[in-house]
Amino acid sequence: MYGRFNVKWLYFACVGLFEVGSTVCGAAPSMAALITGRAICGFGGAGMYTGSMALLSLTTTEKERPFYLGLPGLTWGAGTVLGPILGGAFTDSSAGWRWAFYINLCIGALCVPVYIFLVPSKDAHPGLSFWRRLAGVDLLGFVLMTGTFTAGLMAISFGGTDYPWDSPQIIALFVVAGVVTLLFWMQQFLAVGVAREHVSFPLAFLRDHRLLLVALVEASAITATFIPIYFLPLFFQFVHGDSALATGVRILPYVVFCVFSCLLSGHLVSKNNAQWLPWFLAGGAFVLAGSVALYTVTETTPTAQVYGFSILVGFGAGAYLQLPFAVAQMLVDPQHITTAVGFMAFAQLSAPSVSMAIANAVFINRSTIQIARVLPSWSRGEIQRVISGLGGSELAALDEALSARVIQIIVRNIGKAYILCFVGAAVAILISVYFAVDQFASREKKDGKASSDGGDESDASAA
Repeated sequence: MYGRFNVKWLYFACVGLFEVGSTVCGAAPSMAALITGRAICGFGGAGMYTGSMALLSLTTTEKERPFYLGLPGLTWGAGTVLGPILGGAFTDSSAGWRWAFYINLCIGALCVPVYIFLVPSKDAHPGLSFWRRLAGVDLLGFVLMTGTFTAGLMAISFGGTDYPWDSPQIIALFVVAGVVTLLFWMQQFLAVGVAREHVSFPLAFLRDHRLLLVALVEASAITATFIPIYFLPLFFQFVHGDSALATGVRILPYVVFCVFSCLLSGHLVSKNNAQWLPWFLAGGAFVLAGSVALYTVTETTPTAQVYGFSILVGFGAGAYLQLPFAVAQMLVDPQHITTAVGFMAFAQLSAPSVSMAIANAVFINRSTIQIARVLPSWSRGEIQRVISGLGGSELAALDEALSARVIQIIVRNIGKAYILCFVGAAVAILISVYFAVDQFASREKKDGKASSDGGDESDASAA
C-alpha cells in the first residue's frame, strides 16, 4: 500500500489505527474485546513499522541508508526493555494494567506535531484518485495470505495442547492452510482481482534468487531476536523466581548488545562502501555460538554464563537484523524500493510468528507430557498453567524434590527453542558463503573481461 498511497498520510493513518486499538484494549470489558483491540494494534503497528522503513528508504541515499535503517532497532530495544518494566509498574500500582495501553495515547499525542509538520510527504502517484489507488491494492491476495497464516498458526498452536495432533480439528486446520496457500499462489500467478504489476507478492523477485536469500537471512535474524526475548525471561522466572519487572532487567544485557550491534553495523556499512556481507557472516557465527550455548543451559548454570551466552546471540542477531532492508534495495531498481521494503518487512514480521508458534508448541507439548509422568495426579490444565508461569503457588506447594524435577523439565525444554536459532544461523552462514563465492566469481569474470578488452585494444594498436 505504501507504493500506492502517500507514504506520510498512510503512516499517519496507521498510527491512528494503533491508537484506536490501544483504546479498545485499555477499556476492554472482556477477553474477547482485549483480543480484538490487540488485533487492531497489530494491524496498525505493522503498518507503522513498514511505513517508517519506507520513509527512511525514500528520504536517504543508498550510502547512508544502512545507518538510518538501523535506528528503528534503537526504539525496538528501548521498547523491549521499558515494556515489561512499565507494564509491571502499572500492574503493581494503583494505576492498573489498563494504563499499559493508555500510555500509548499519551505518547501518540506528543508525537502528532512531528507526524504532521516534520514527516516529509512522499507520493509515487500524485493526482491519482483514491479509488484508482485502491484498485491497485491486492485485497484478495491479502485475505488469502491472512487465511494461510491464521489456519497454519492455529494448527501449530492448538496441536497437542488443546487438541491431539491427529484430531479432526487440527487436521482440518492444516488442510485449510494448504488449500488456501495453493489458492493464494494461483491468484498471484493469474493476477485474479488485481493488475499483474500490483499483486501482493512481487513475482519479479522470484526470478532474482538473491532477494529470496536476503529474505531468508532476515528471517534468521528476527528468529534469533524474538526467541530469547520470550524464553530468557521464562528461564529466570522459573530458576530464580523473578517477577515480570525483574525479568525485564535480566534481559537488559541481551537487548543492549543487540541494539548496539544493530547501530554499529548500519554505521560501518554506510561508512565502508556498503560492505554488508561480513556482517551477515559474523552475525550468523555469533548467533550460532550463542544459541548452541543457550541450548546447553541447565538450572545450575551460573547466571553470568547465561548473560554471556545471551550477549553472543544479541550481538550476532543485531549485526544483521536491519541490514537486509538496505541490501534488498541495493538489488532492485529505484522504482521498486517500496516493494523491496514491503518484502523484507513481510519476512521480518511473519518469520517470528511461525518460529515462535513452533518453539512454543514444542516447549508446551514436551513439558506437558514429561511433567504428567512426574505428577500423574495433576490435570492437563494444571500442568499447562504452571508451564505458562501462572501457577507459581501450585509449584511452590510441591515438596522440594518434585519442584526441582518440574523446573528441570521446564528448563530442558526451554533449551529446545534455541534449536530454531542455531539452525537459522547456520542457514545465514551458508547464504553468506554463497554470496561471497558469487561476488568473487563476478569479480573474476569482470577482471577477465577487462583484461581481454585491454588485450584486444593493444593488438589493434600494434596493428
